[in-house]
Amino acid sequence: MKKCPFCAEEIQDSAIKCKHCGSNLYAQEPPRRSSSSGQGKSKITAGLLALFLGGLGIHKFYLGKSIGVLYLIFFWTFIPAIVALVDAIILLTMTDENFDRMYNQ
Repeated sequence: MKKCPFCAEEIQDSAIKCKHCGSNLYAQEPPRRSSSSGQGKSKITAGLLALFLGGLGIHKFYLGKSIGVLYLIFFWTFIPAIVALVDAIILLTMTDENFDRMYNQ
């Protein structure tokens, strides 16, 4: 048994495609999962929600994180707005692969 070079799952020696990630084992790059295809979360949408409505934690709810409730409880202190600004910068500068790994799995 050998391992897939893209997802590190064990595969059969004679396999052409990985059953786990679907990548062509003879290709040079792993298959791209585009979050703009209607599946999963969008990095741009999450970043813009954090920028404009982040003080209310809307971006956290969009990403499926329950910590958004704390943003709602403490929004009047403006601390969540400052944290959301940092979140927006992080989300918008994150690579697509990292974003997909963190939020689209």
